[in-house]
Amino acid sequence: MDFNAWRRRRISEPAYRWARNALPAMSATEREAIEAGDTWWDADLFTGNPDWRKLLDVPAATLTREEQAFIDGPVAQLCAMLDEWDITWNRRDLPPAVWAFLKAQRFFGMIIPRRYGGLGFSPYAHSEVVRRISAYSITAGVTVMVPNSLGPGELLMQFGTPAQRDYWLPRLADGREVPCFGLTSPEAGSDAASMVDTGIVCRQVVDGRELIGIRLNWHKRYITLGPVATVLGLAFKMSDPDGILGGAADIGISVALVPTEAPGVEIGRRHLPAMQVFQNGPNTGRDVFVPLDALIGGEARAGQGWKMLMSALAAGRGISLPSLSAAAAVMCAHTTGMYARVREQFGIPVGKFEGVQEQLAQLAGNAYMVEAARRLTCAALNQDVKPAVVSGIMKYHATERMRGSVNAAMDVHAGRAVMDGPGNYLGGLYRAVPIAITVEGANILTRNLIIFGQGAIRAHPYLMPEMLALANPDEERGIEVFHDVFWRHLRHAGKNTLRAIGRAWTGAVLAPSPVSGPTAGHYRRLGRYASGFALLADATLAQLGGGLKRREMISARLGDILSELYLLSAVLKRWEDEGRKHDDLPLVHWCMEQGYASIEKSLDQVMRNLPGRMLAWGLRAAILPLRLAKGPDDALTRECAELLLKPSPTHVRLAADLHREPGNAPPAGVLLGAGRAGGDPLADLTRAFALVDAVQPIRDRLRQSGVRDWREAHLRGAITDSQATQLEAAEALVSKVLQVDDFAPAELSPQAANASDAAAAANPNPGV
Repeated sequence: MDFNAWRRRRISEPAYRWARNALPAMSATEREAIEAGDTWWDADLFTGNPDWRKLLDVPAATLTREEQAFIDGPVAQLCAMLDEWDITWNRRDLPPAVWAFLKAQRFFGMIIPRRYGGLGFSPYAHSEVVRRISAYSITAGVTVMVPNSLGPGELLMQFGTPAQRDYWLPRLADGREVPCFGLTSPEAGSDAASMVDTGIVCRQVVDGRELIGIRLNWHKRYITLGPVATVLGLAFKMSDPDGILGGAADIGISVALVPTEAPGVEIGRRHLPAMQVFQNGPNTGRDVFVPLDALIGGEARAGQGWKMLMSALAAGRGISLPSLSAAAAVMCAHTTGMYARVREQFGIPVGKFEGVQEQLAQLAGNAYMVEAARRLTCAALNQDVKPAVVSGIMKYHATERMRGSVNAAMDVHAGRAVMDGPGNYLGGLYRAVPIAITVEGANILTRNLIIFGQGAIRAHPYLMPEMLALANPDEERGIEVFHDVFWRHLRHAGKNTLRAIGRAWTGAVLAPSPVSGPTAGHYRRLGRYASGFALLADATLAQLGGGLKRREMISARLGDILSELYLLSAVLKRWEDEGRKHDDLPLVHWCMEQGYASIEKSLDQVMRNLPGRMLAWGLRAAILPLRLAKGPDDALTRECAELLLKPSPTHVRLAADLHREPGNAPPAGVLLGAGRAGGDPLADLTRAFALVDAVQPIRDRLRQSGVRDWREAHLRGAITDSQATQLEAAEALVSKVLQVDDFAPAELSPQAANASDAAAAANPNPGV
């Protein structure tokens, strides 16, 4: 017996049988979710030795001239039409003119190819449009986002028949049809297998002809655009109890297009999600008959609905909410930095207090990182990659960092952000945060089950082939494949163990870096953590096997490490893509130091909670002999905060084209709403920020000479008339920026307003 045969008989076959018994059976929905989409940079990270040059060679996401023209034209026009206060508190909907503009300019057809009448935009352009609109109006941002994400358009392009594409895509592109997608029901949220919405294959006479079709019964809720939709993409469990199609009785989850005017459809009622007024509501169907060709993809796609949905979500989840979150993070950093500069207490800007600077640094770091990760993810999508695991990372971490940024911005603005009104540019965003956390895969589910659960199987270089071998019904063939993959896995694990130990004990000085200069050490350190992560993941999977599925906290922490590795990779990539701007280095260093501390904390917590203590001690000695990452120090934190407190090229780059130019104030009543004195509160804040910075040298000179009142200095001739005018303008504008809205009691009391209206009607001549 040769050595290979001996290994197979004595080691591989027992390992195969043990693993086959230890691993739980994978449900069809689980397998379809795991297999959806592609692997990308996440797979490189899972190797433990990522190829940094491969990352840097990824072309940066850019806009074509046509895409840029659309942003400069229709997008800018749309933003000028949006008054979020009026939309939210008066209309409870977008104005009719905005709906008409969205349809006329084909905002709902951004992802639809031009040959079908759509705009045919790249994923990056799609993301940019959503990001810019969301900075002005959450309602409008969500309204544009949904038809271009998970819905009939995306599903038709991927899976529709030629006839379906020819009919539906032009109508969706020009707004003749408004789509929504019905997935969630009261009984089934994340657990699609528990769906009770049904579609039974049957025969029915329609217009004198007997047709084979599907009789649908459903109850859906939380459906965005549902109340105004003309066509509903519907997920349901399809069955053929009478064998009409000649196949299995239980066909499985399928997806059909249902016109909302069809008999039996009940639609139009609205939910009010956290006081956000984008169209959202429940719908039901009772004995709704649709022909068999209503199935997306036709009869051939019957039963493939969950796989189709997961494939569509693999791309869409990496665009929609990350774009909105990037807009929120950037706007929070931008506005809070300006506000902390113009707002003074005890004679100095509040941004100079270290407690505030700690929040400002977090805002600056979050804005830089989320925008970096958005661009990197869009770069992958532009290459027609559908990175399922990366999309999960982006959904969770972009929205969580948005939550942190909004909370920090609220803390610094204090009462200015608490008092609601047309001049409050943070209140609506604060209320919208729970929606982003919840939709497209609730964050608790995404963190605990999806990121590492899906990532370990899809992105690991050997785990998926091993699982497929274990599931092979032909045991002999399964053992043969398993034997080959298993030994390659062991060799990989052995090399990675040595690599992880070497990098941990030498401070990663020998780890590769694709660049020289101030960021070289960051690549080496990330390489060290990638090696440690890969070793820890292998060891945890080996010890817990299928039990890891029930150890959600361990899975979540491993997912946190993978996520941080991806996000920090994006930070380094952004710095390179933007031309290695030296002034931005504090932001890079802050993000990296914060990420290192998070990675080491997660590594520590996984090893503390592994059930095999001897294994855990050995892993600690190999991966994390000392916890050295403590996060950004105070000096770096202050340096990052200062970047938000004064105009600079870094400040402009951090604003990522969402800043308002001081000299281009919009007319009153547009953008985020008219404030108490009219105009745009953010444009006022931008002007105040610029003016305060411009007059600061004058104020410094007066303070050094012992004069605290510029008016007194003006009377003495210590400053010129022009300087006095500048100081007065800055003071007046700051005073305006600090004001909050107030209302007459009748404006806030419907009962009082109704009583007043009734009294006026009863006595039309009050002077008589």
